[in-house]
Amino acid sequence: MKTDVVIIGAGPAGLMLGHLLHQAGIGIVILERKSAAHVLSRIRAGVLEQVTVDLIDQLGLGDRMHKEGLPHDGFFLADGARLIHINMTELAGHNVMIYGQTEVTRDLMDACDARGVDVIYEAEDVSLHDVNSDTPSVTYRKNGVEHRLNARFIAGCDGFHGPSRQVIPASVGKAYERVYPFGWLGILADVPPCHEELIYANHANGFALASMRSKTRARYYIQVPLTERVEDWPDDRLWDELALRLGPETAEHMTRGPALEKSIAPLRSFVFEPMRYGSLFLAGDSAHIVPPTGAKGLNLASSDVAYLSKALIQFFKKGLSEGIDTYSQTALARVWKSERFSWTLTTLMHRFPNEGEFGRRVQIAELDYIAGSRAAQTTIAENYIGLPL
Repeated sequence: MKTDVVIIGAGPAGLMLGHLLHQAGIGIVILERKSAAHVLSRIRAGVLEQVTVDLIDQLGLGDRMHKEGLPHDGFFLADGARLIHINMTELAGHNVMIYGQTEVTRDLMDACDARGVDVIYEAEDVSLHDVNSDTPSVTYRKNGVEHRLNARFIAGCDGFHGPSRQVIPASVGKAYERVYPFGWLGILADVPPCHEELIYANHANGFALASMRSKTRARYYIQVPLTERVEDWPDDRLWDELALRLGPETAEHMTRGPALEKSIAPLRSFVFEPMRYGSLFLAGDSAHIVPPTGAKGLNLASSDVAYLSKALIQFFKKGLSEGIDTYSQTALARVWKSERFSWTLTTLMHRFPNEGEFGRRVQIAELDYIAGSRAAQTTIAENYIGLPL
């Protein structure tokens, strides 16, 4: 088979890119190693920047998002003694949308059949060939049969562990990484959220987050050492710790319930450069990972897709190569700014084992400064809503 662009990965980045290119009349095939059900089972973030909302609207797939999503004008930072409100709409002129990544993926998947977007699930042994040429190809196995896709470009939207980044030689690419000495223990429950806006809490015991997926489904997290196991945290113990870290004012409004899902996710900051090698482009988690503290993972993937789709459409429709030639540089400029914000917020709100009481006092002083400084709050708001493309 031959097509214009092979997209590896049917998560939000791959599906969004596929829809945008298909909408422009560019031939695409999306390959996904897992089943459609497995893709939809992934529990991920739910805070959408305006760039992500705009892309979904551009595809004409925003009806359910605007009906069921929760626009948020602000969020809170908690320092143990008070709630510090960051009013994003007032300070930075935009809000964010609470709409789960699973729901974004579902909307994109549901539209594929109706619009003729070709997605091949359960494609095994995906391998990339001749990516540093104008005639790359991808081979895979489906139902025991070997297949080859010839294309002009390949888009690697296959996540941190996918094969795309692995084909870039070590002499060309470089990875920058920071692994954090803790993880997030998360619980998802069908209970009303404790507050109408998100709360990021810095407590002597460690970080906590009160979030939500809808008006009837709450999502909470606490910082735990990487040595902890989910089995060590029965529901009652986790709810008790959340109540302690979030503070009495928040705990008073917290409804407890059985966990629908409970898991521990390690935190890391990761960037791979460059995001282009010959005819291969990286987008989303294949090129960068951010701690979830700043809610940037899905949104960075969306900005990559916005840059890459525009560049590829210019190439195929106008014969212009400037966009693809500058894609890596353009995307990485925004990636590093988002990495900086996620790292800053993570450093501010978590307990680091080696920082001791001095580090804790510095965090409290910083939060006290933010509470009294409109300029500091504006900086946080501008970064949280997402920097412009």
